[in-house]
Amino acid sequence: MQKTAESPLKDTSQPQSPVVVWFRSDLRIGDNPALSAAIASGRPVLPIFILDETSADLRALGGASRWWLHGALESLSRDLAKCGATLVFFRGQSDEIIAKLVAETGTKSVLWNRRYGKAERALDSEIKTALQEKGVEAKSFNGHLLYEPWEVATQAGTPMKVFTPFWRAARARGAPASPLPAPSAINGARITVDHWPQNVTLDSLALKPSSPDWSKEMATLWSPGEAGARRNLSVFLAGPINGYGENRNRPDMASTSRLSPHLRFGEISPRQIWHATQYARDSGETPGKDHDIEKFLSEVGWREFAFHLLYHFPDLRTDNFQPRFDAFPWSDNPAGLAAWKKGMTGYPIVDAGMRELWRTGWMHNRVRMVVGSFLVKHLLIDWRRGEEWFWDTLLDADPANNTASWQWIAGSGADASPYFRIFAPVLQGEKFDPKAEYVRKYVPEIANLPDAFIHKPWAAPPEILKRAGVTLGVTYPRPIVIHEQARDKALAAFKAMGTAATSQAA
Repeated sequence: MQKTAESPLKDTSQPQSPVVVWFRSDLRIGDNPALSAAIASGRPVLPIFILDETSADLRALGGASRWWLHGALESLSRDLAKCGATLVFFRGQSDEIIAKLVAETGTKSVLWNRRYGKAERALDSEIKTALQEKGVEAKSFNGHLLYEPWEVATQAGTPMKVFTPFWRAARARGAPASPLPAPSAINGARITVDHWPQNVTLDSLALKPSSPDWSKEMATLWSPGEAGARRNLSVFLAGPINGYGENRNRPDMASTSRLSPHLRFGEISPRQIWHATQYARDSGETPGKDHDIEKFLSEVGWREFAFHLLYHFPDLRTDNFQPRFDAFPWSDNPAGLAAWKKGMTGYPIVDAGMRELWRTGWMHNRVRMVVGSFLVKHLLIDWRRGEEWFWDTLLDADPANNTASWQWIAGSGADASPYFRIFAPVLQGEKFDPKAEYVRKYVPEIANLPDAFIHKPWAAPPEILKRAGVTLGVTYPRPIVIHEQARDKALAAFKAMGTAATSQAA
């Protein structure tokens, strides 16, 4: 049906103006404070989503995240429809669309859950001010964190910069608030949207890839949406959490929760995870031991710490947290960067991780540290290049964790890994993938090598390589750097950075 400017979005049958609920990174109906507040108002509820790729300084989503977003919105739309509400989609500049929506619907209330990135906070503040000047209620809620970033601080009232005291201070605040129940019914605003100029369909947002469609394997491995998140948590608490404290480092085992993409898009809240985990422990419904459960919860705490850093140090994505790293002599190495991205470095554990990322949109946490260390400390490539690649290819890439983790790996961040801690790829592979099941899955061209050589193919005798069908430099690359030489070069660069930083300070 043709859209015309003469066909505005209007409530056709209800005397009350609707409450607008603006969904962003909170794509769920359970434990959603903004949605719950809208329902509690007793007025009709109008849920909206805006794909904003034009507002100043907002970072466009990467390709993998866009694919996930489509599935998450599809799931949310179904869940809202079952309760009686219609999710309305828009594309464009958020402030302009919100202003037009207020004018067209006569709404007196716009609610949302908070975001914590610099550009997002600035935009939300501008919209809130503009709405309030028009006499429209604009209210935000915490739907993304256990504790707000300003609620945890040092005794002097300053931001925390080290994880352990941060998490200790956060835990000292007591248990986070209990999650809000999911609604069984919503008084959805009955509106005509078919003719409104800026209303669009989910498919027209073009979030899924085409020509080529590289997401087919992802679709077999992941189930975006609230139901998928709950299922992953239940499966994890019923089994893999047992031994999590140690097994979480094993990429060859199904030992992690795989909740990170669901958390990134708010299909499950950290409060829901926290209380479900505590309930499972208290009721004896999980085989996880106390130290496994505490380690898992501390990983939720690391996510909190990352958002704490992002809030208090808003330029974290572009600026070294430790200014002395501004003097680091990064290498301009396009060939090395390309080999790293493709999983063709000649180091099997590194290549397996990069190929897992490309194929599945996810990478095991231990391997993320290994591949990150390799890029920064073996190739001396700026951590920001790695952060950009992960932003585009990770399903769970968010503005806090992605940046804070890369700065941690580089040694430039808060509470960071010391720069001189340089992961040895062979030792990491042998220790955490002892039977090379992970490597064989993602680097099949060397799968026939025996365990003794599969993490270091270049050390295999010629007859072993021949029997395995491996020709180094042809079927599988030789190492693009020698570990020992790269380590010495990295340590020299670190020393030079220290000298340069001292000279600049003087």
